[in-house]
Amino acid sequence: MIDLKLLEHLESYLTEQRKEKFITVLSQRTKHFTVATEDVFQLHNTSAVIRSCDVFGIQEVTIIEEQNSKHIDREIAMGAQKWVDLNRYDSVKAAIKDLKDKGYQIVATTPHENDNVIEDFDVTQKSCFFFGRETEGLSQEVIDEADSFLKIPMVGFTESLNISVSAAIILQQVTSKLKQTHVNWQLTEEEFLEKRLDWCQKTIKSYDQIVERFYQI
Repeated sequence: MIDLKLLEHLESYLTEQRKEKFITVLSQRTKHFTVATEDVFQLHNTSAVIRSCDVFGIQEVTIIEEQNSKHIDREIAMGAQKWVDLNRYDSVKAAIKDLKDKGYQIVATTPHENDNVIEDFDVTQKSCFFFGRETEGLSQEVIDEADSFLKIPMVGFTESLNISVSAAIILQQVTSKLKQTHVNWQLTEEEFLEKRLDWCQKTIKSYDQIVERFYQI
């Protein structure tokens, strides 16, 4: 449980504009959709995906680094990794198990004989969108475990898009469509409060000392 008095105290160190920004942004956050990247080689691609998740209100991102393990490029993410929760795994199997245990269907973003175009995708289903390596795409393990397949219609000579571009297109469309439904897509009250506290911690200097003094009073 969140200590509401502590949260109120911490938020007194924020400007009114900052507090209002937190509330506004969190009111548009969702865990109904999430994103997973699988062994993306180019660092800036993963960072750009995280940035798109922040822009379109996706609170959690799964990063699978079974073969490639790198630190997030802070310059490309432009601080988005501060506001988006990153869940890191060193195996596809572990990531998919956890996601399915949380109730997510696995959506492979790749051309497939049973795929859906974005316009036909059922946004009422709690979903994790998987994006794969720049050259090989998603692994066979993800394909085999996928519950659904999704593609972006293309009419040019180019047959694929950069994964960060694909993620931005898909997220913009599915989140816009989701908000037109009656699905309860927003964070729970507890999740909302947890993020307010978390963002205070990431914003306020001398956070630990302030908390310590608060409980000594």
